[in-house]
This record gives sequence, structure tokens and C-alpha cells, in this order.
Amino acid sequence: MKPGHAVAAAGACTAAYVAALVWADARNQVFAQLPQVLAWMPSMAAIAFASYLLRYLRWRWLLARAGHAVPWGAGFLAYLSGFAFTATPGKVGELVRVRYFARAGVPAARTVSAFVYERAFDLLCVVLLAALAIPALPLFAVLVAFVAGMIGAVVLVAARPAWLLRGAARLRRRGWPRLSRAVRALALGLAGCRAWLHPLDWGLSLGLGLAAWGLVALSFAWLLHGLGIGLPWRDAASLYPTAMLAGAASMLPAGIGTTEATLVALLALHAVPLGLATLAAVGIRVATLWFAVLCGFVAIGVLERRRAPGEAGR
Repeated sequence: MKPGHAVAAAGACTAAYVAALVWADARNQVFAQLPQVLAWMPSMAAIAFASYLLRYLRWRWLLARAGHAVPWGAGFLAYLSGFAFTATPGKVGELVRVRYFARAGVPAARTVSAFVYERAFDLLCVVLLAALAIPALPLFAVLVAFVAGMIGAVVLVAARPAWLLRGAARLRRRGWPRLSRAVRALALGLAGCRAWLHPLDWGLSLGLGLAAWGLVALSFAWLLHGLGIGLPWRDAASLYPTAMLAGAASMLPAGIGTTEATLVALLALHAVPLGLATLAAVGIRVATLWFAVLCGFVAIGVLERRRAPGEAGR
């Protein structure tokens, strides 16, 4: 994957997002209330950055347990680089980290393994946070079924990687070499997740994940409080995780549109006016999704300037 692809993808997603905001503003005067949110953005971005640090600690732990010692600074930048591609279906674009962790001697398959393992625990953590106060039981049941299916599929394929390897071989025979290599890398990555089938890895991954996503959930509750939306903290903290699950289930890039619409719908259940609910949804997404994309591009810029000598001609 090349940085230029990230620029194009992020540019297209940003343009679509701004167009949607203009459409929403024409009906609900969202922009007129924007100053109420801007004052909260620096603090919320700082909270989001703290969550990235916690998630990187988990990533670093997993790599260390697999025998790969990664430098702190370069490793954190490599982790952040994936956020430039966060607006891709299933966040698979975050595997651009393969490019940068390879410089620290981490094989591509191991990076894929860490990515899949992290995604599985992220889903589990977000479900647990959403369960703090279930705002809509039918929706929550569907989302739990989705998460259970995803984690079950990961476990099943990780235990039987030969299924995907046979599929990769068929693709190669039919003249699809690039897709074949991608499927093979995925099979090896899923199989590599078995390196962390230990209660210590489970406990630490779950604990750091809950801390990281809990910070983000609380930052949304804090934003609602700042906007004068008087919800109990437990109820408020469960809303964003629920919306994130809906976004993930939609399979849209970063759940763009679906996450925001779910947040607005959930807030409407608490009698929050449409304009104010839209403002809160946009505020948390700017402080999390779009701030993450910005961090990813900054990290890519720094890492590309530190390009290894053997990559200079690429």
C-alpha cells in the first residue's frame, strides 16, 4: 500500500462527509451551533490520543510476546500510520502498518496477526461498554450477534487456516496472483493469532482495550454534558460504543454516516432535539475519526522522511 492511496481515500471520504454536513446544516442549522463544540475539541482530541497510546501498549505487548522488540518512538508512529487508512471497509487499510513495522524486523504475517487479534478484542470491549446501559434492545441484540459472528469466524479460520490457503491456491491457478497473495497473508495472519492464546494475553488485551475505548466513551458523555444534554453518565457512556458497533456492522468505511445516524437516533430516544443530537454526533467523530486520520498522515509523513536507505529509490 502506498501513501498516495491514503491521500485519495481520505480526500474522497472527507469530501463526502463535508457534503453531508452541508446537507444537514441546511435543515438543522448545525454549523450555527458549532462554537459550542469547538471549545471541547482540544480536550477530546487529547483523550483520543491517550486512547491511542493505550492501544499501542497492547500492540507492543503482543509483538514482544511473539519475540519482536520494537523501538518505542518508531513503533508508535508505525501504529499511528494505520489511522490514515482508518476510513476503509473493516479498517483493513490499517494494514499499511506492515510497511513500517517491517523496518523493525516484524514479518508481514505477524503484523496481520496483531491487527486481527486487536480487532477482535476491540469488538469485545465495545460490546461490553455498550452493555453499560442498553438504549435499544433489538438493535443491541443484532449488534451482539454480529460481533459474535465476526469473532467466531476469526477463531474458526485461525484454527483451520488450511481452508484459506486452499482458496489462495485456487486463486493463483485462475490467474489472480495478487488476490492469492492477499488471501494467503490473511490465512497466515489468522493462524498467527494462536501465539496469544494465553490468559495473560487475553486479560491484558481486554484490560487495555476497555481502558482505551472507555476513555472515548466517557469523552462523548462529557461532550453531552457540556452541550447541556442531561443524561445519566452510564447511559451517555453507552451510546457511542453502540453507534460504533452499528457503524462496524454496516461495513461502510469507518462506519461513516451509519455511526452518526445511529447516535442521532439513540439521542432521539432520550428526547434530544435533532439539531443538538447531530452536533454531538459530528463533534465526537471529529475528535476521534478525523483526528485519528490526521495523526495517521502526520505519522506517515515522519516515517517516509526517515525512509530506510534500501527504500530510497522506491
